[in-house]
Formats: sequence, C-alpha cells, structure tokens
Amino acid sequence: MTMMHQQRTLRYLGLDVHKASISVAIAEESGPPTTYGRIPNEPAGIRTLMTRLGGPGIELRVAYEAGPTGYALHRQLTRLGIACLVVAPSLIPRQPGNKVKTDRRDALKLARLLRSGDLTPVWVPDEAHEALRSLVRARADAKADQLRAKHRLSKCLLRHGCWPPIGIRHWSKRYFTWLHQLEFEHLPDRIVFADYLAEVNAAGERITRLERALHECAQSSRQVALIRGLQAFRGIGFLSAVTLAAEAGDLRRFRTAPQFMPTRGSSRPSRPLARSTSADRSPRPATDCCATFWARPPTMRGTPHASPARSNNGRPTYRQS
Repeated sequence: MTMMHQQRTLRYLGLDVHKASISVAIAEESGPPTTYGRIPNEPAGIRTLMTRLGGPGIELRVAYEAGPTGYALHRQLTRLGIACLVVAPSLIPRQPGNKVKTDRRDALKLARLLRSGDLTPVWVPDEAHEALRSLVRARADAKADQLRAKHRLSKCLLRHGCWPPIGIRHWSKRYFTWLHQLEFEHLPDRIVFADYLAEVNAAGERITRLERALHECAQSSRQVALIRGLQAFRGIGFLSAVTLAAEAGDLRRFRTAPQFMPTRGSSRPSRPLARSTSADRSPRPATDCCATFWARPPTMRGTPHASPARSNNGRPTYRQS
C-alpha cells in the first residue's frame, strides 16, 4: 500500500492593517502580486477571508506591519493555524525615490517581500507579558505627566517672582511645605496655583499607586527570575530590571550584547566621527546603561568618597574629597 503525498501550494498575503479596515494583497508562488480588496478589521471578517483564500492543498502565509493595532490579529491567525509575521516597519526594504505610499501599494509590497523572504519579523510577546509591559509603560507615562505638571507649577511661580529660600531643594518635603505657605493677592492667581499644585500631588499619588501595582504583578510574573537576576548587577534596581524584562522580553533571542544594545537605544556609532580631537571626546560613556556607573565611583567601606576630577589630557582622575 502506497501513500500519496499531496504537495501544498503556498499563498502569501500582505495586509495593511488600520483601525477599521484591512487592505489585502495576494502573491502566488509565481507571478506579480495582485490586489484582493479591503475588508473590515473584525474577527469575523478576518476568519471569512482566511477561509475563502485557504482550503485543501493551500497553505497561507500572512504578514503585516507592527503598529498601534497591536498583536490581536497575529494571535487570531495563530489560533487558526496560519503562519503570520509581524514585520518591523523600519526594516522593510524601500526603493529610493519611490515616495508614493497608499494602502494598496503597502499591501502589495508586503506580499511580494514576504514571498521573497526579505521581511524582518519582530518578537511577539504573549498576552501576560504584554500586560506587564503595558503596566511598565503606564508608569513611564505617569512620570512624563508628572514632569509636565511640575514644569507648569514652576513656571507659574516664576511668573510671580517666587523662589524657594536658600537651602531648600526643589520638590523635597520642605519645598512642598513652602508651597503650602504661599499666598497670592488675587483670587484667579490663587485658583491657578491651587490647581497646578493639586495636579502635581495627583501625579505623585498616581506614580506611587502604579509602582505598588508593578511590584505586586512582577512577583507573580513568569519574568520574576529574570527581574531578580538583573538586580544583581550594580546600578540596576527594581524599576530598571522590570523595564528591561518587559521591553526586551526573552533575552535568549540576542546572541551577543551588540545585538541587544540597539533595542534599548544604547548602541555606539558604527564608525568613528571624522576629524575628532581629544577635546571633542568625552571621557564619560555614550550609553545610558553605563551612565549609572559613572555617577558614583566605586569606593571601599570606611574610606573617604573619591570625587572625579579632570586632568589636562581630558581623562578622569580621582582625588579624595
């Protein structure tokens, strides 16, 4: 008895995904890609499309660009048993001079490049990991909102000529005590100042609440071992560790440190700058990851703290303070 092996036909789909619609293009194993049309961005419409274009003897492969729509489409196609790539938009090959960009052309390009194997996929986190990353980014948004609120309050005080007494550090407990002692003559000024101060206080409470939730969620996360391991490095605390774990994901996908550094914005230039002199080169490291190590030089317990000083040749030396 012999078994007949049926060869499956590959069909490549390029999807240009938007909030309400998806533009679809099809590329067969040979020939130019063609436009299929536009479908609503709904689970039922996507399921109908895959059922219509697939079938016995046809294997579908799908690609779409990473963007604000997230990974819901990728997870739905994965549950349907369809191979799907979420593509890095910045790594898509582009023709020089071709500046015309439409939904139809983007879908055709994705289908053609998917067939040729020229697309670079991004790492897709699972739902639990993405939830932890959302909490990390919510805390970062809260820090940015707090900074804006502080700027508004400080500029309001500057317009009225108010400065804290000498020896009071900005945004310390003594600084907030001084703020509550301020009085303004006109009622509109009192209303504006109270509103700005309440916004700063609310932003601080929001950050405290999110950081407390972040500690609780990290303890029950599958990344808890990685988070604890990262804190063993000098200069990495809990917030830095959970941010690295949430944003980078599975560190095993990076073979070397240079592959990991660009994902965190810490890569060095690929080639040295032309006509650089010793005065132009700063002795401090160019990466944000190593900046913490330069903030406080290592000292032994029981010895005076060594403060950095600059010699004539621009290199750091240390003197006893």
